[in-house]
Amino acid sequence: MTNKQFSIMTKPARNILSGILFWTVFFFVSCKNSNEEIENLTGNSKAHQLDKATDVTMYYSDKGQMKAVIFAKEFFRNEAAKAPYADIKKGLKVEFYNDSLTIESTLTAKSARIYEVEGNVIVRENVCVVNKKGEQLDTEELVWNQKLDKFYTDKKVKITTAPNQTMYGQGLEASADFSWYKINNLKGNIAVDGKDVPN
Repeated sequence: MTNKQFSIMTKPARNILSGILFWTVFFFVSCKNSNEEIENLTGNSKAHQLDKATDVTMYYSDKGQMKAVIFAKEFFRNEAAKAPYADIKKGLKVEFYNDSLTIESTLTAKSARIYEVEGNVIVRENVCVVNKKGEQLDTEELVWNQKLDKFYTDKKVKITTAPNQTMYGQGLEASADFSWYKINNLKGNIAVDGKDVPN
């Protein structure tokens, strides 16, 4: 014997239910909102699907080896975007480590956008990278590819290797620890010791 549940409705109840159904159908037919209006009312639009955090520390590792630590003042994640991303605002700092967990270089900038799937971090505004030798890179935009562990940019760059040695260029490729770099369209002033100048 199977379990079945029956409900018994009296005639007055049927009349009341019919009235409710009529007015419900009338309401939905006469009042129709667009998806955009509904999203704005409920706050479920893609523009609002952001997770926010402050004073965030993120650790980046590869095959169990820590490669970098990112310090961010404001962090926003948008998972609803076609290519999910995270924005860092109000400043960030990145410390890059070698296999011995010694800091090889430090990057600072005002903002960044992280594309986790692609492994790209685009840092912008007052970008500065300094390696352990004291060499300094300055530019307005830099791409850090986490998978290749390299920096790229097609923007103007300035590299200072000593007080009197400054190089400029348009575009650059470098290792994330800034131990080597290649500048495109290189120009600048390099101090040379007199004994190294050929006769």
